[in-house]
Amino acid sequence: MDKEVDYNNKKDPLIIGDEKFNNRLFTGTGKFSSKKLIPQMLKASNSEMVTVALRRVDNNSNNRNILDYVPDNVQLLPNTSGARTAEEAVRIARIAREAGCGDFIKIEVITDQKWLMPDNEETLKATEILAEEGFIVLPYVSPDLVLARKLEDAGAAAVMPLGSPIGSHQGIKTKSMVEMLVENCEKPVIVDAGLGKPSHAAEAMEMGVDAVLVNTAISAAEDPAAAGRAFDMAVKAGRMAYLAELEEEQKFASASSPLTGFIRNK
Repeated sequence: MDKEVDYNNKKDPLIIGDEKFNNRLFTGTGKFSSKKLIPQMLKASNSEMVTVALRRVDNNSNNRNILDYVPDNVQLLPNTSGARTAEEAVRIARIAREAGCGDFIKIEVITDQKWLMPDNEETLKATEILAEEGFIVLPYVSPDLVLARKLEDAGAAAVMPLGSPIGSHQGIKTKSMVEMLVENCEKPVIVDAGLGKPSHAAEAMEMGVDAVLVNTAISAAEDPAAAGRAFDMAVKAGRMAYLAELEEEQKFASASSPLTGFIRNK
């Protein structure tokens, strides 16, 4: 491990597929009050990957396409939002590739319309098919170690467990389960969904996850660019803290200075 401090993460890249990312904050394009805020947010946050729902990509529209607001140096991560089966997710992924969005794909298969929890079984099926077709698959799932291993065996490029329900801003409510993935997965673990504050992102990174994806907490903020910058700083701080190998939480007090050698003892 390179112990030299590197505030730009250039010596600590994240590899997904064959792509290298120096920034471990991934962002989204949904819920912005204006699409014009997207490039401002991306610049402020230094995010190098942004997810976009295929249904928001319309090459035939008279208005500007959502992709027009994403700089060329930012990796597109199309997602299969709206899919309720593996078959639908696969079809959306193939359309995204044909539309010129590349080989990266985030698999979202959601059948539970109240809590919006991902369907792990259908997600695994879609991952198997798309990985075989050469997609760089990032499946969004409920954290489950057995499933994560199956996803890796199926060819997933990363595993994306939820921190808490989508848009809930509750933070890492699945901490113990995510920690299992961090300790046992060979592919990158990226926490997605539920992160509402920069402190939530820092906590996730301190746990050792490889990256986080934040959408609503940034896009719905009064100042998305400032929110993006705050999350960027938090992710970097959390990663640096993880690499610093901080001491574990202790039950009892432990003096930081010697309790002997005071003047009165001489």
